[in-house]
Amino acid sequence: MNLKTRVLGETYQFRDLKEVFAKANEEKSGDQLAGIAAGDSRERVAAKQVLSDLTLSDIRNHPLLPAENDEVSRVIEEGINEKIFREIQNWSVAELREYILSHEATDSELKRISRGLSSEMIAASAKLMSNLDLITAAAKIRNITHCNIAIGQPGVLAARVQPNHPADHVQGIKAAIYEGLSYGSGDAVIGINPVIDTADSVKDILLMTKEVMNKWDIPTQNCVLAHVTTQMRAIRQGAPADMIFQSLAGSEDGNRAFGIDVALLDEADELIRKEGTSTGPNYWYFETGQGSELSAEAHHGIDQLTMESRCYGLARKYNPFIVNTVVGFIGPEYLYDSRQVIRAGLEDHYMGKMHGLPMGCDVCYTNHMKVDQNDMDNLGILLSAAGVNFVIGVAMADDVMLNYQSTSFHDIAAFREVMGLRPAPAFEKWLEKMGIMENGKLTAIAGDPTIFM
Repeated sequence: MNLKTRVLGETYQFRDLKEVFAKANEEKSGDQLAGIAAGDSRERVAAKQVLSDLTLSDIRNHPLLPAENDEVSRVIEEGINEKIFREIQNWSVAELREYILSHEATDSELKRISRGLSSEMIAASAKLMSNLDLITAAAKIRNITHCNIAIGQPGVLAARVQPNHPADHVQGIKAAIYEGLSYGSGDAVIGINPVIDTADSVKDILLMTKEVMNKWDIPTQNCVLAHVTTQMRAIRQGAPADMIFQSLAGSEDGNRAFGIDVALLDEADELIRKEGTSTGPNYWYFETGQGSELSAEAHHGIDQLTMESRCYGLARKYNPFIVNTVVGFIGPEYLYDSRQVIRAGLEDHYMGKMHGLPMGCDVCYTNHMKVDQNDMDNLGILLSAAGVNFVIGVAMADDVMLNYQSTSFHDIAAFREVMGLRPAPAFEKWLEKMGIMENGKLTAIAGDPTIFM
């Protein structure tokens, strides 16, 4: 395995594959904070050059985090289809990239070869792609899933209504749900981040959301994004949960910091399949985001893009209904400015799609980053062009509970209109029945939540 190259008359010798992966990344403040980033653009180009010539076998035979030391690595390794891997094991990373971007690589073919790829191989291909490459590749792939309804079809942009409330006030949450619905959002999920992480509180919110869904005959799903163990207690107490949620990290140590492991996820998976209230067969909602492993001192010297890809390797074990990266949520320590946030959002979406996941994005940022709402508009349009399964809607794009900025209900309506996209088919029929939408366009009453009063 050659880890040496020359660029503009200067020789670069990399220590190991972990260093090549880290230094081949586009600039990220998180990699700089970890002390693993390329020192300058020349070193970055050298690392990309070395990475492009490595074979997929090289990557598999020199694991960044060996399976004997990490259960996420074991899940990823066990998930590789050996027959498909043998077909492509001698491809270089550059050849993998070229194939993915070729006309020959259709949706079905990309889904097939992805079963022979590890998360690290998918991450490596992302490091060699431009933003346009990431959009082009992801746009080919449509991962359709079904909980109560199906989302992810061609021409569909679904939306999560995120009606968070700073005190978990059930009536306040309900008011925000009605506003989101009135703008045509909510087909992906009515999903609430709770302030109070108790089974009773989670149960109360789930009961309210299910009551709203039943009263208005809304074809969607509900979820409360408490810790998985809290949701499990609520479900065992009779809470009507259509799916179950958990944040993921890309290493065993990172997941331990979240209070989870694979055994717990397996237990939760069995519970939601037996006692969940949706038709399935997809019952999970996972969230991820570049940098969480560094926060937990659980990155093992691996760059944040590759760790993010490993999250998706773990997620695909459970065939989730939806997955999204919360791309700018952690802050400037990991993604410093709009250029880095936009790049990470496109990387994450591409890598999730290549794992066969129904990939969405919380197009978001914190107020101490060098990002503004115009940047979120840009990323939202780029992801819409890339075929993102869903995005997240928050009243006025301002989450008053989590204290960060996202996209608003009317932003999502604009994404759909500009890009010629529609809600999920079953949900669009309901919007038409309610008079909110007609012939794929919002009507004059759209945006008026009093229609539910």
